[in-house]
Amino acid sequence: MPASAPHTAEPAAPAARKRSVVRSLLRLWPYVRPVRFRLFSAAGVAIVASSMALVIPLILRWMVDGPIAEGDTAGIWLGGAVLLSVGLAEALLFGLRRWLVARPLARVEADLRAGLYRHVQRLPVSFHDRWSSGQLLSRGTGDLQQLRMFLAFPLTFLIVNGTTIAVGCVILLSLDWTLGLILIAPVLPLIWVCTAFEKKYSLAARRAQDQMGDLTTVVEEAVLGIRIIKGFGRHRSQAEAFRALSGKLRGTELGKARLLGWILAVIMIVPELFLGAALVVGVVQVAQGTLTAGTLVAFTAIALALRWPIESIGFILAMCNEAATAADRYFEVLDSEIPPEPAAPGSAPAAVRTAPEGRTGDGLRFDGVVFRHPDAPPGSPPVLDGIDLHIRSGETMALVGATGSGKTTLTALVPRLHDATSGTITLDGTDIAALPRHEVRRRVAMAFEEPTLFSATVRENVMMGAGPGADEEEERAAFERALAICQATEFVHALPHGPETEVGEQGLSLSGGQRQRLALARAVVGRPRFLVLDDPLSALDVHTEARVEAALRDVLATSTALIVAHRPSTVMLADRVALLSGGRIAAVGTHAELLRSSPEYRFLMTGERQEVSVR
Repeated sequence: MPASAPHTAEPAAPAARKRSVVRSLLRLWPYVRPVRFRLFSAAGVAIVASSMALVIPLILRWMVDGPIAEGDTAGIWLGGAVLLSVGLAEALLFGLRRWLVARPLARVEADLRAGLYRHVQRLPVSFHDRWSSGQLLSRGTGDLQQLRMFLAFPLTFLIVNGTTIAVGCVILLSLDWTLGLILIAPVLPLIWVCTAFEKKYSLAARRAQDQMGDLTTVVEEAVLGIRIIKGFGRHRSQAEAFRALSGKLRGTELGKARLLGWILAVIMIVPELFLGAALVVGVVQVAQGTLTAGTLVAFTAIALALRWPIESIGFILAMCNEAATAADRYFEVLDSEIPPEPAAPGSAPAAVRTAPEGRTGDGLRFDGVVFRHPDAPPGSPPVLDGIDLHIRSGETMALVGATGSGKTTLTALVPRLHDATSGTITLDGTDIAALPRHEVRRRVAMAFEEPTLFSATVRENVMMGAGPGADEEEERAAFERALAICQATEFVHALPHGPETEVGEQGLSLSGGQRQRLALARAVVGRPRFLVLDDPLSALDVHTEARVEAALRDVLATSTALIVAHRPSTVMLADRVALLSGGRIAAVGTHAELLRSSPEYRFLMTGERQEVSVR
């Protein structure tokens, strides 16, 4: 496990990115549109509730200049009852606002998360090679929570508080324009300060969320690789890596807190100073008889009622920036391009596509296939350079080559986990580039060198490879047949709950050989027309390997198969062998023929160095 920080896959560094907060947040509109009625209703209810806070000072003005000044006890009681009613109505309206937004916003978050998950599943393998899982996890959890919080609170109160401040300023000017002008004098300077704050805070927010993704990656890797960490005694170096990233994140968050504290101090202190000045002037006017005491009370009460909307500007701006950053990070994934599917499902005759027992058709053919990694530096040599190979229908071809020769890359091209840079790959005469990916993967089954199981039952893991449409009895028979082929029946039925046993995260509750047998069972359970196996028996002991190979022969007899092999025992399953060297097919023939004619093949199979030609 590396002790360094993981690479963050980003299209641009935060400091180099220029974007509008409003433009970023407007991209959420398609998700908000279905629930817009309730959100707008909630905003309207909140505006009415906030306006009631401005009505209370006007009632106080009437009471001070009327019943209190005149000693009217009945009027005082009436005014108190009105104040109580207005307060209760305000509380009920705010409760109604929360009820209106709770359910629809949960739906919006669920739709956003479902859209992200669906898109990530459709993105090519090359995308997942570039992006760390922690970055994707942080976008699907923390960033979406930020967006839901924005829709629930800052978005509504940005409108509500803006309306409240505007209405409050109009009322203040109508009560006394001199005092009103004094109180609203700092508005323009505050707008300038908030604009400067927004630019700095947006960069800090982006940096913090990216660092959180990096930290998530380190934690995930440490949890999944805990056996390696413990086995090599690397817990201290991993803890140091975690502390380093955590310290960077802490420093960024402290920087955000300092920025927020600074803007809040300005927003709170400046209005208070001008409010104090307005009160001094108002008291002088009351003493001179040009202003009533009730008006001054109402003016002061309205000014105090506006404190929260004004002071909340800093929090709301911060949350808007964090939400805009979360939206940017979310849409960075959604903007990642999915390779287009062909317009037509292919032109192969139906008789070929549905050939019984896998004996009709042209088999699997590579013609001039070149593959270069999309992120490879310009001018770098391709991984595969002009692959020409024909695996006849019903034939099993073993693929042999030195480490790094491109065997796994070649097998990944068949189910279109990667797309060839140039050249064609055909299945029974149909170019796979002319077939939708789901159709290619329906025809081709694959078992990888690294067996991956999911946190599900044994049966669910194996039956992922079965085609749709089979009834329960057929599925049960196919499942048992696949276990028998892979010599897994005995250990599966010996598990605590048999085939219904949960195998745990990545199947780590099982041994390596058991995981590999279940992965192989997943590949053969659907009786695939084409079968691609990447060294599927590497984790098995020689006795189990022999039994699996014997059972596999029946499967291979009805499939067109390409098997990556490193051992003679696996090669013996094949009708012919292809030697991959330097990104090209160097030789094709039977095992015996290549032993006689190819020094490189003989060395790979037997280790006879003295007969290997210098390359």
